Amino acid sequence: MDQTTLLYGALAFVLTTAIFCYTVLVICSPESIIPVESEKKYRSRKSPSKPLPLGSIHDAKPAVDLTVVIPAYNETARLPFMLTSTINHLATIPNRSHEILIVDDGSSDGTADFALKLATSYTDSDIRVVTLAKNLGKGGAVRHGMLHGRGRRLLMVDADGASRFEDLELLWDAMDKLSSDERAAVTIGSRAHLVKTEAVVKRSLLRNILMYGLHTILRIVGVGHIRDTQCGFKLFSRAAAQQIFPYQHLPTWIFDVELLLLAKQLYIPVEEVPIEWHEVSGSKLNVVTDSLQMLRDLLILRANLLLGRWRAAPKPVKQ
Repeated sequence: MDQTTLLYGALAFVLTTAIFCYTVLVICSPESIIPVESEKKYRSRKSPSKPLPLGSIHDAKPAVDLTVVIPAYNETARLPFMLTSTINHLATIPNRSHEILIVDDGSSDGTADFALKLATSYTDSDIRVVTLAKNLGKGGAVRHGMLHGRGRRLLMVDADGASRFEDLELLWDAMDKLSSDERAAVTIGSRAHLVKTEAVVKRSLLRNILMYGLHTILRIVGVGHIRDTQCGFKLFSRAAAQQIFPYQHLPTWIFDVELLLLAKQLYIPVEEVPIEWHEVSGSKLNVVTDSLQMLRDLLILRANLLLGRWRAAPKPVKQ
């Protein structure tokens, strides 16, 4: 066998391997999230039985100062406390108009109807309940809420109440300094300062091992400059939300990393802000299976970004 034959054989092997890997990537990458008609509407205290059209992140002007997006999957047990603490704090700042979007991520425990019932107790807040036709994952629920937010600024916050909602003011003040003219900017709650405190030490050994392993992988992926990517307490200016969320692909737990990578790609400033946080029971996270899913999704995310299959547009796209 001469050298030419060997060379062509090697090239054919490399090409076949590349095509195979690319095909696997395409197959494993999540499909585009296309909402059905019912998901473009919401119910509220004022209209509990007749769904009304949602707003859009691409509306010309914001209608309120703040949109609070709460992804909820089977959260009838934890939502009441979280919603109470949220509204109690918002009531202390009456000159800041707000809306609350509770996105029911295909729950099986009646979360949407329960949230609507809770809304009747808060007559001074505009609480809107959106029901997704099927369970997408936390990332999919957050994305849906953000794309339909009407706020000048938009906050994503977990339904478990683990983050102290009053710390919104820390994120708000940081954004005032980061982007006083409401240009694209992101401020994120961080638990990095709690690593050696009881809040984290009391977590299970397996979850702490997962946390340190994830941080190592994130440095490889490209967000090692962020000490806590996974805290579910993040504030976006409207301009940042317009540029980031239409290009989010991952609907799963690790979607936060994609958001931060998109912000980095778009040169949108991101600032971490230390907040108070405590462990809350009832987490839907399965340490073993979800860890494997996170690893898979990180590999898919990195590969798609490197190959240019996923990328953000430099400017918001108007509908």
